Amino acid sequence: MSIPQSGGGPIEHHGQLAEYLEAGCKPREDWRIGTEHEKFGYLKDTLEPLPYEGRQSVRAVLEGLRDRHGWAPIEESGHLIGLEKDGANVSLEPGGQLELSGAPLETIHQTCDEVNLHLAQVRDVADELDVGFIGLGAAPHWRHEDMPMMPKGRYRLMTRYMDEVGTMGKSMMYRTCTVQVNLDFASEHDMVQKLRVALALQPVATALFGNSPFFEGGLNGHKSWRSRIWRDLDADRTGMLPFVFDEGFGFESWVDYALDVPMYFVYRDGRYVDALGQSFRDFLKGELPALPGEKPMLSDWADHLTTIFPEARIKKFIEMRGADGGPWRRLCALPAFWVGLTYDQGALDAAWDIAKDWDAETREAWRVAAATDGLAAEVGGRHMRELAAEVLDLARGGLKARARPGAGGLLPDETHFLNALQDSIESGEAPADELIRRFHADWDGDVRPVFAEYSY
Repeated sequence: MSIPQSGGGPIEHHGQLAEYLEAGCKPREDWRIGTEHEKFGYLKDTLEPLPYEGRQSVRAVLEGLRDRHGWAPIEESGHLIGLEKDGANVSLEPGGQLELSGAPLETIHQTCDEVNLHLAQVRDVADELDVGFIGLGAAPHWRHEDMPMMPKGRYRLMTRYMDEVGTMGKSMMYRTCTVQVNLDFASEHDMVQKLRVALALQPVATALFGNSPFFEGGLNGHKSWRSRIWRDLDADRTGMLPFVFDEGFGFESWVDYALDVPMYFVYRDGRYVDALGQSFRDFLKGELPALPGEKPMLSDWADHLTTIFPEARIKKFIEMRGADGGPWRRLCALPAFWVGLTYDQGALDAAWDIAKDWDAETREAWRVAAATDGLAAEVGGRHMRELAAEVLDLARGGLKARARPGAGGLLPDETHFLNALQDSIESGEAPADELIRRFHADWDGDVRPVFAEYSY
């Protein structure tokens, strides 16, 4: 999850809210790729989650990255809670999941190099501590009471609120991991087309990257339990957002939506002020109960936008949020998939042609079916595997059209990063299907071998 935002000055008029989003518009030559991925840390001897403190701990991993690999520390109330270096940052999710939020880079080659370097550095530190890290969409056997809480004020507030607004919020916070990519837009029109494609086709990513068939020690009946969890988290801030497909949608429409999402907090003087359930509209009028008489800064608006969790969202860029955390090849495949679909106009137009006639019920049906059945999903007589193959072909074509070479020119483009997804299309197996098969065939109904066989 995000670290506190900064800068921007006071909000003096309503128009600044949409202007903040519009400021993200960039010419095509300045478009970048920001990849984020989360992973679970665990003790190798007991397979328990990493605590925050101690010789074998989340803090020890952060300290190792700081001291051995030159990352600068980020602290909150005296606690080491993150790191930053070269435009990237390492942060902590509520249950100690370690997240790399990558720097904005020009090519998938660069972002994959970044992922490789990060995982190598983490392993260098983790091996010395005898701890491990694994990429899965959901914790395979840990229960909520097993999970530590990281020392971040934001998480304490959110934890208390989650049971008031849904049934699975704490499961999301403490026991799920994702991989996402953040992408740019050129204009309001470009943002609208990209966001519509992102939302409509997010279930395809959920199916291709599904990697959470286990929960609390057994099969959960889903290929992406992480995706299932998001459906019962908080209806005010999650979902497929049908209004995005309405005529006239734009930055101002997103502002209206975001203003109606209840607040979590306001960050002031290094601490999180409890504003749970309060209204940013009241804040704009100086009537926020948490800070009576005070009006927001643009950094408060930026913070509030980070507390909205639909399947795709906009800030000054678009975040693709539908994929489970997973194995190394999938960490590079996710940005390749979405860059191929959205950074080439021909691919983007063709992707929109696939989904433009779907209604809200169809989009939601794909979302539900993708979480449950993955590549075997079917909606309205159409099969996900067939849909995913069509979408993947468009992504490949988009990457070919980009023609961004790598490996000193030996690779003509970025299409090889899609190979893991092509393997899934041909076999019909996403990572979850492989895990389920091995659970039955090799592991005698025990989920714990996944750590030894699928860790980074």
